[in-house]
Amino acid sequence: MAIGITRTFRLCRTVRCATISLSAIVAVGYFQDPRLVSASPPAPQAQGTEVTPVQTAAGAAPAVAQVPGALVKQYCIVCHNQNLKTAGLMLDQMDISHLGAAADVWEKVVQKVRSGAMPPAGMPRPDKATFEAFLAHLESELDSEAVAHPNAGRPSEHRLNRFEYSNAVRDLLGLDIDAESLLPADESDHGFDNIAEVLAISPTLLERYMLAARKISRLAIGDPATSPAVETFKISRGLRQDDRMSDDLPIGTRGGTLIHYYFPLDGEYVVAVRLGRNFTSAVIRGINTRDQVDVLLDGARVARFTIGGECGSAPRESLYAPKDPKCRDYVTDADAALHVRFPVTSGMHALGVAFVKKSMVTEGSGPALLPPRHTSSTYDAPRMDIDSVRLEGPYNATGPGDTPSRRRILVCHPSGAADEEPCAKKILAMLARRAYRRPVTDGDIEKLLQFYRAARGEGSFESGLQEALARLLVSPQFLFRVERDPTNIQAGAVYRISDLELASRLSFFLWSSIPDDQLLDIAERGKLKDPEILEQQARRMLADPRATAALAENFGGQWLRLRNMKVVDPDPRIFPEFDDNLREDFLRETELFLESQIREDRPLEELLTANYTFVNERLARFYGIPNVYGTHFRRALLVDPYRAGLLGQGSVLTVTSYATRTSPVLRGKFLLEAVLGAPPPPPPPNVPPLKEVGDGGHPPASMRERMEEHRKNAVCATCHTRMDPLGFALENFNAIGKFRTADGNSSIDASGVLPDGTKFSNPNEFRQALLKHRDEFVTTFTVNLMTYALGRAVQYYDMPAIRTIIRDAAPNDYPWSSLILGIIKSRPFQMRNAQEPARNSELARANQQH
Repeated sequence: MAIGITRTFRLCRTVRCATISLSAIVAVGYFQDPRLVSASPPAPQAQGTEVTPVQTAAGAAPAVAQVPGALVKQYCIVCHNQNLKTAGLMLDQMDISHLGAAADVWEKVVQKVRSGAMPPAGMPRPDKATFEAFLAHLESELDSEAVAHPNAGRPSEHRLNRFEYSNAVRDLLGLDIDAESLLPADESDHGFDNIAEVLAISPTLLERYMLAARKISRLAIGDPATSPAVETFKISRGLRQDDRMSDDLPIGTRGGTLIHYYFPLDGEYVVAVRLGRNFTSAVIRGINTRDQVDVLLDGARVARFTIGGECGSAPRESLYAPKDPKCRDYVTDADAALHVRFPVTSGMHALGVAFVKKSMVTEGSGPALLPPRHTSSTYDAPRMDIDSVRLEGPYNATGPGDTPSRRRILVCHPSGAADEEPCAKKILAMLARRAYRRPVTDGDIEKLLQFYRAARGEGSFESGLQEALARLLVSPQFLFRVERDPTNIQAGAVYRISDLELASRLSFFLWSSIPDDQLLDIAERGKLKDPEILEQQARRMLADPRATAALAENFGGQWLRLRNMKVVDPDPRIFPEFDDNLREDFLRETELFLESQIREDRPLEELLTANYTFVNERLARFYGIPNVYGTHFRRALLVDPYRAGLLGQGSVLTVTSYATRTSPVLRGKFLLEAVLGAPPPPPPPNVPPLKEVGDGGHPPASMRERMEEHRKNAVCATCHTRMDPLGFALENFNAIGKFRTADGNSSIDASGVLPDGTKFSNPNEFRQALLKHRDEFVTTFTVNLMTYALGRAVQYYDMPAIRTIIRDAAPNDYPWSSLILGIIKSRPFQMRNAQEPARNSELARANQQH
């Protein structure tokens, strides 16, 4: 957690001020966290009986050893006063007997004092008991203020982001789509891409939604008029094809690819395989060795081709200019014969292309006959690999067939023309209720029927349904989550949202998707607000695999910055071990680890301390874990205690590094933001780059010396004093997470100190030091999870709810379910502020449209 102030910091020029600023320069920017914005309207007042607090403040805090005002005067006002205005904060102007008048400021004070950042190192501090009593007093007063003057916030209207849209289509139509090929990536804010304020929709994006809707409706219902098309699936050259590439490919294969593809119609399709070429010529790589290539559909072999070795095992250099003309053509064109035509039923299928592996050992029982990694210098010639797979069709199509989507959509089948529109109305009413997440009106259905009738007049019953479905998928009722104020509510009042709106909040939090029928039924009956029923539904949904998958990938992936794994590009000359296989393994490891934590409801601190992870043979070899064979991921105990928890996983270590080296700055910044909740301010302009040459023109001996050179600049030292020691704690891991004890000729020094003065000398001690700040970690995690759940930034007025959630979860060591259920039961999740009077006519018009 971190809380920010937006006032401008002014470095004064007096001797006294300069002295304090240099010794406590860490204070500059400590109150500048964009995730908790202080520029918010005052907390709205409760209106009559409309406010029903979901939680109450904790009991009275222990007595403060000294008067709170005296503590502030003794330890805080020396810097934060009207004259110095350090970080723009003037506590001498605040009335500590009335915290509610400046709750945003006092929440910042609580966060900085609790994290140990204030008072800064080198300045006088009270003893721990006084510290805790002072904080308990502030928190108790702020919590009481929140009960007396509730503020639930007001999220903006929320457009479904790409991930949510894809999941909604899956749950609505039973159709898995490739959303990345249909829609652009969404903007992110406060670390997440489901923040309502940045989910705008432009004419260009609306056009993409319309194109996506038309394609989805054709796939879901099936279009007999579909013409044969060609799609090419390119395999990244960064993938090594030495092992089985997917658990869904047969054991005993290597290389190739597995393509999950939705075949639009029953018919015949052609698959053609192109092999990889040498980098400097058109010669097929490995063509002088005989190999076998299988084409598979849903694991069953459709065709097997034998290729290679026709020109003998001649020395590699002779392949570039064979003397035999037949060989000259063969080494460049042999894969032209790798194509097969076969019938496929419509729907989703797994199309595989792979080599038959030359090994005498069953996968999973021991190492393969050949080492999984080799170079051209190790063997006479490199092995064949697959460059791309081309898919053509459908040919001789016989119709849309029987697919899960059609079974879900076509709940009736008209026997004649008179039955068609009633059947269409039944289908559209069912789909609209689920898509709009509420009971539908006759007007809702009539709008869709107009599109059905127009298309039916020019085509068939199913073509009419296609057009109506495409219209439904671009309806604002589907694309946006709109929460409407009750008509009789007073402006600015805090009220409980409707059961249907609560159902949508719940399903998009846990599943990143629409509510299912059971949740909608309960919400329609007005029963979801019942605390027992709400918890039952939340637990049911949390036990669904959709919850573990969505929370691990969508929440965890963004909280840990794992989406950056797709774009990181470590220098292959420095890190030849890194390739696309390892990239995917890193991601899969962390996703499986997070899924296990959620599914098993583990204590939150295990994210930092777990002595196990999930690996396959390749990743186990990278980590030095013995006796793991094959491509299948399985749970394994760590042999290196330095790798405990998330901070020892390759994904986190790689995304916090540069292409050529580690970065204590990136890693320290990540730890401050994601673990300790004290993000540094943005860097000032014109920051000098990190010096590659030290004093006397000699290269610095180590990364630590480079950073020491960098910190000699007073502007840089402000933030690096906090960030660098945290980053150096992970310096034993190189830029792709490989353990090391030296960097070049210099031994690794992983020692450092936390902002509160806690020292450590290696990654283990660093984890133990972090656990002393468990409160900060749990609070930071909960703030991030609340941000994700609400789709808006957590504000100062949400902090009492955060504290209640954490207090309630503490007796069980903060398991995932307690934190998730705490958020669901909280005021910010169940309640909302009514619209204040419109500030201008444009806002008023926008409100009327909804």
